[in-house]
Amino acid sequence: MRKILVTGAAGFIGFHVVKKLLQQGEVVVGLDNINDYYDPNLKFDRLAKTGIEKRLIVENVLVSSTHYENYKFVKLDLKNDVDLDLLFEKEQFTHVINLAAQAGVRYSIENPKTYIVSNIVGFANVLEACRNNNIKHLTYASSSSVYGLNEEIPFSTKQNVDHPISLYAASKKSNELMAHTYSHLYNLPTTGLRFFTVYGPWGRPDMAYFSFTKDILDGKAIKVYNKGEMSRDFTFIDDIVDGVIKVMNQPAIGVENWSGNDPDPSTSKAPYKIYNIGNSAPVKLLDFINCIEENLGVSAEKVLTPMQPGDVTRTFADVKDLMVNLDFKPSTKLDDGIKKFVIWYMKYYKVQ
Repeated sequence: MRKILVTGAAGFIGFHVVKKLLQQGEVVVGLDNINDYYDPNLKFDRLAKTGIEKRLIVENVLVSSTHYENYKFVKLDLKNDVDLDLLFEKEQFTHVINLAAQAGVRYSIENPKTYIVSNIVGFANVLEACRNNNIKHLTYASSSSVYGLNEEIPFSTKQNVDHPISLYAASKKSNELMAHTYSHLYNLPTTGLRFFTVYGPWGRPDMAYFSFTKDILDGKAIKVYNKGEMSRDFTFIDDIVDGVIKVMNQPAIGVENWSGNDPDPSTSKAPYKIYNIGNSAPVKLLDFINCIEENLGVSAEKVLTPMQPGDVTRTFADVKDLMVNLDFKPSTKLDDGIKKFVIWYMKYYKVQ
């Protein structure tokens, strides 16, 4: 029997991954520190959808779901290596999906130390726990932000990514390097996923599509960075979840003919793999805003502003590896995805 640990289980992607795994009958333990980077009530409400009641949550105590007999949740910070190790020893996980991290490019510019502690120290603790407990496969969140100053489009995992432009991006690149080291030294299968602008119901309030929707409905002007001259590879949450679970089910393996003379950065002789996971269909920012306006039935007042530090003008995922190796096929059209998000937003926030 498999037992899967999902960290970041109260987060946007983690919540959806947990729900899908439970629907598939998997035995799951969710973990999250429920920090206040954004409204914790949204995190508690996500947990409630999987039967984890806020009133029962106590630090470092496993809480059983009232909806799923195969689900438990623990409030725990990955920085706490002692209790994390005890959790691994007690629960005997077979697979780990590590989605917990301090998110946000812009926040990292003002609060860099937070990213060192959460994304690097925390991830090191996960790697150690996996090494010491015979985990069959560690799947973990990286980010498209690692491409930094790269200009060759589409972004490919074959490209060098040594020029990040935010500490968030640097922390994610560090995770990939750390994972390779553990794959090489301890034969721990690890797969990193570079997420490209994930959106959908139960999303993060700090994401642009979420704040655009809120401000438009509140009658406020929206800030459009780089005067709208930007594009993003927006990827709907259901497509992301499908990819994450497919990856988890196929542990990384070493490439026998991998060459150190002409190294492929996305693979190794060790059981290590990096994938892009995105829609592979960039959308211009102004077109994206227009789609939100159409679904809300409201026009937005736009304030064109300069580029933000740490941001990039465009993202575009080359996902051929994921399509060929795992039959990954993102299928949600932008209008359908935005429509689902808007319907959720109006219901959740009781917008008349």
